[in-house]
Amino acid sequence: MHQSISGLLFHLAALADPLRARPRDDRGDVPGWVMVTLMTAIVVAALTPVVSDELMGMLRRAFAMVGG
Repeated sequence: MHQSISGLLFHLAALADPLRARPRDDRGDVPGWVMVTLMTAIVVAALTPVVSDELMGMLRRAFAMVGG
């Protein structure tokens, strides 16, 4: 196929699909990740006083099994 015809077809295909013609944004969904991280930190902070004794007991048992 002639080079000018293939270039024309490429540009027509790009016009037909505007999402494909747009440059890709590799940053991702930064506000979404910030929100997920913040919500996770809030849940951990809220649960820590309730489950801290049990978590400490689990850690002590795990270290005792490893140190053996």
